[in-house]
Amino acid sequence: MKAKVLIIEDVSEMSDLISMYLTKEGIETLQCETAELALEKLDSFEPDLVILDLNLPGIDGFEFLSRFRKNHTSPVMIVSARDADEDIISGLGYGADEFVTKPFSPKVLVARVRAMIRRVQEVPASAAGDDCFCFGDYILDYNSFTLKRKTSSAERPERIPLSAKEYDILCCLVANANKPLNPERIYADVWKTEYGDISAVAVYIQRLRKKIEEDPAKPKFIKTVFGLGYCFSTQNED
Repeated sequence: MKAKVLIIEDVSEMSDLISMYLTKEGIETLQCETAELALEKLDSFEPDLVILDLNLPGIDGFEFLSRFRKNHTSPVMIVSARDADEDIISGLGYGADEFVTKPFSPKVLVARVRAMIRRVQEVPASAAGDDCFCFGDYILDYNSFTLKRKTSSAERPERIPLSAKEYDILCCLVANANKPLNPERIYADVWKTEYGDISAVAVYIQRLRKKIEEDPAKPKFIKTVFGLGYCFSTQNED
């Protein structure tokens, strides 16, 4: 598999172990012991995926995520010994796509990395038809896997940074526009499994609303249908 992975881990033995297993799969890796160094390397190294520890010297993993998501959409997998629900929810809230707790099986970690990269590299099912989907001032571009917003002051549409999971969930909702989907259905479609932390769906829905809704508390596009789930609405008249 041709891909680049940025590993941000201050324990050299752990970083070396992850790098060794990924390299065996043909994946290029770049190891950084601090978030500060990783941010510098992003100028010359554009990763297909980031593996991130939370407990880092200097800037911690949460702060790195916050800065990274301002300009990058590559998926982020947190690998951390911190397994409290608050840490997992915070990690997702800051822009992570997966959360793996230590200790872990290196082979399982590699399988998850391969699956995440493959999902990003594959053309989503919703792109089988038109190249883009427009709603409000937004353009969901299936060719470039991006969300853009038209502005009156800019010559080109402004790019809205989305994580891989945010993009996949938005595509899932758009593909089923005006039909409510329960969290279990969304989780199965996006995570490709029926088992996992379904509450992650609500976290990503909140993040998407903050990015595309004028008033996230009163969404026009991603609406909640009581008892049924979430629905992407193309009928935005009040």
